[in-house]
Order: sequence, then structure tokens, then C-alpha cells
Amino acid sequence: MLEPSKSTDSSGMDEFGYAQTLDRSIGKFASFAAGVSYISILTGVFQLFYFGFSMAGPAYAWSWPIVFVGQLMVALCFAELAGRYPVAGSVYNWAKRLTSGTFSWLAGWLLLISSMVALGAVALALQITLPQLWSGFQIIGDGTGTYDFALNGVLLASIMIGISTLINAFGVKLMTRINSIGVFVELIAAVLLILALGFHVVRGPEVFFDTAGFGEGHDLGFFGVFLIGAMASGYVMYGFDTASSLGEETKDPKRTAPKAILRAVTASFLLGGLILLFGILAAPDLSDPKVGSADGGLQYIVLSVLGGPFGKAFLACIVVAVVVCTLAVHAAAIRMMFAMARDNNLPFSRQLSKVDPVRKTPTVAAIVIGVLAVIPLLVNVMQPAIFTIMSSISIVLIYLSYLLVTVPLLKKRLLGKWPGEDSDVGFSMGKWGLPVNILAVLWGGAMTLNLIWPRQEIYNSVPPFEWYLQWGGVLFVGAVTVGGALLYRTKLRHQTRVLAEHAAAAPGNSTPAPLEAPVGVHPGPVSAPAGAADAPSVLDAAR
Repeated sequence: MLEPSKSTDSSGMDEFGYAQTLDRSIGKFASFAAGVSYISILTGVFQLFYFGFSMAGPAYAWSWPIVFVGQLMVALCFAELAGRYPVAGSVYNWAKRLTSGTFSWLAGWLLLISSMVALGAVALALQITLPQLWSGFQIIGDGTGTYDFALNGVLLASIMIGISTLINAFGVKLMTRINSIGVFVELIAAVLLILALGFHVVRGPEVFFDTAGFGEGHDLGFFGVFLIGAMASGYVMYGFDTASSLGEETKDPKRTAPKAILRAVTASFLLGGLILLFGILAAPDLSDPKVGSADGGLQYIVLSVLGGPFGKAFLACIVVAVVVCTLAVHAAAIRMMFAMARDNNLPFSRQLSKVDPVRKTPTVAAIVIGVLAVIPLLVNVMQPAIFTIMSSISIVLIYLSYLLVTVPLLKKRLLGKWPGEDSDVGFSMGKWGLPVNILAVLWGGAMTLNLIWPRQEIYNSVPPFEWYLQWGGVLFVGAVTVGGALLYRTKLRHQTRVLAEHAAAAPGNSTPAPLEAPVGVHPGPVSAPAGAADAPSVLDAAR
């Protein structure tokens, strides 16, 4: 029996039963940048500050460290998995080794759908920034009409998604080069913005301990509105698994990806938290209604405090952040679609898993993701509350997909089936694994419930007030989950195999095994990866 280090595939992909078909060119900073750009503090914080502030006032900022602690628990679990299985479609491939075929497929399916919805939601952030940078970007109407905001946002987002599709289809080298430059600009801008806002502080930190009348009349008082406002932070701090989803294209991924995941979420917490802190402390007038409005928010505070060319320069940096965030979300969605398709786990799998022989990137998947991402935008085009609706639905699906990894991982630990450390593991929590995993599951469940709760403030905040709009999030998530499960159980599970063109070569042979191999089963006698013996195969699940 051959050791993985002596296998026929020097990239190590045959350890997981796959051939190396993607371009392994991503270095340490590019891997870190992928996670940072997906989280994208300048995009998320500036896009959703107005929402959190309008719900709970300055004290909503306390949700930022709370969300960070919860998401750090999840990130630590993911880092441990990335240290063992740095494979495209990270959440899907991790779940394959932890749970049954149905639940692992659902993990990938929910994250794939959420990524496409999130792609549109991120691109919509241009509408909050570009018209404040220059009024000429308000192409449709003058911004005062009922639907001017939403219509123009859909137009700008569609153009951005088109650009992202072209860049991602061209190859990972171009995407990561642009992404790394953009993240560098974003990090420098974030630091300079923190210093600039800190220099203009006009009030003390006591403002964060004053509910300022928010929550009066609400059934749960301030706690009720704080739960709603906390969603603005929950909408931002996710997507750190992207560093591992690009693992097949990363050098030394078992060590690079875990560090990138943890550094991305920590850096985003520190910089984003300081921007929130000094932004609120430096705002000239917190009672100004523009601070809590979609066409004002943190952008309005920055322009009011810094003014003129400095304020505009920072808004331009926010646009850069939105662009690279769009690229990262698109790239992650492509890898998820590719990962599921090469296992023949999607309709039209052969086409969707096709890798361009020159650019070594899933070009067809890039185009399909771009087209599908525009559809939710068009469906919501006449919905003025499009930002919160799109964001809420996409994040609910992401938290659910994360739970489909952390819950079976916890089950493995409790049953004593999670393997210990070995020389081929890039990151391990050791004895801290169990308590961290428990906290990750509790956090994920609580946050999912908070996000999907059919509040009128989220899903139907403006007239007409209809029950089906308020329950739209629950209905959509339910339809995607149940519909996906039925699709898998009735059709896809019977065809699940690693497609021949993606199967690892048999030992001693330079070509892939001629027959399609069951997912998770190597076609040759190469030793299984750590923990694989405990993971049920798709065939076992089907039986």
C-alpha cells in the first residue's frame, strides 16, 4: 500500500480520489485575501450599518464582538477540517466525510444557492455607495421615486456580476491578482479610516450603554430590537471557508488554508469593530435620520466627518471592496458547483465540471453562476427593501449549511470517532476541540433561528404588508431545502460517482482510472485520508 506522500499525484489530490485539474498557484497572501474579501468589512459594515443602527441605535455595535466569538468557534472547526481536507467546495466535501450522502449533499446545495443569492446581495452594495460618490451613478430616476433605489441597484449589480463573470472565467490567476490588490487597498483604507475617524471623535463611549429609547413599545423591549440589529453583524462575518474552498489551487493547502481562515475572521473583526466604534463616536449628530437610512448610513457619516476629497476617496475604496468581495463570492460559488458536479451530483454535471484546458478553471460554472445570480435580483426588482430580504435569505442558508458540518463533526467527537493529530494534519484544536465544537453548534442554531424568524422589520418592512411577504424567508428556505432533498433522493443519489475525467489516476498509471469511482472511494489502492474509514460512502448512504 502506498503512502499519500508517494502517490502518483504530486499535488496530493489523489488522497481524496480526484485528479489535479485546477491551477495550483495561490500563495499565502492570496489565500488570506480570499477569506478577507469574502467577509469584506468595508462592504458589509458600510452596506448594513444603517440597518443595525436604525433597529437598535449605537448599542447595536455590541453585536459585533458577540458575532465574532460565535463565528470564531465555527472558524476553528473549519480550520481543523481544512487542515485535513483542503478540497474545492469545502463545506460539501467536509460533510461527505462526516455524515450521510443526503445531508452532505444538502450542505453543498444550500451553500451553492446561498452563494448565488449572496452574490447578488453583495453587488447591490454598489447602490449604497456609488450614487453618494457621484450622482451620475443614479442612472434610473433621481433616487426619490419609490422604486428608483431598487431598480438602479439591480442595474449596477447586474453590470458588476457581468464583470465578475468575465474575470472568474478567465482564470484563477487573474482573479486572485485583482483580489489581492483589492484586499491590500481595502486593508490600508480601513486602517486610515479608523485613524481619521478616531481623530474626529466628538463623544465618549457612554453612548454604547444608552438604549436611547430604542425598543420602547417592542414586546421584548431593547433585547428584541437588539436581536434584529445584531443581524447586521451576522450578515458580515461569514465566508471564511473560502480559503479552503480554493484549497485545490493553493500551495501547501493543509497548512495555508487553516491559517488563512483564522487570520481572515480575526482581522475582519478587529478592523470592522474599530470602524464601527469610531464611526459612531465621530458622527456629528446621531439623531440625524440619514444615519439610519439606506441612502445615508456610515457613508453619510464619513462624508460628514471627513468631507470633500477625503470622504470621496474612502467611498472609492469601499467600491473597490465591493468589487473584490463580488469576485470572491463568485469564485467560492464556482468551486462549490464544480465540486458537486465532478461527483455527478448536479444536473448537467459533465458540462458544469468542465475545466478549460488552457486557463484551468471551470469556465462553464463561472458563466452559469453569473447568469443564475441575476435572477433573484430581477424577482425582487420592485421591492424597495431588497437589501435586507436578499441578505437575510442568503445568510440563513449559509448558517444552515455550516450546521450540516459542525453538527456531524460534534457527533464524531462524542462517539470518539474523530481522529487525533498526525503528521499530515495542518491544524488541530486538541483537547479544546469538543467544547469549541459544542459552542459552534449552539451558536449556529441560535443565529439561524434569529435570522429566519419571520419579522416584519426584515421581510416586509414597507407596504404592502402581506403575510406571504413576511413569511417569504421561511417559505423560500423551506422550498430550497425540501426541494433539494427530493431532487437528491429521487434522482441524483442513484448517479453519484466521481466522473472519469476527474478521478485520480490509478497507482503506476499516468491516466485516470477508466471507470467512474464512487464518491469518496479512490479507484486504486492508495491509503485513505485520516478519518475516511469512519465516514460513510455515498453508496452506503443510498442503501
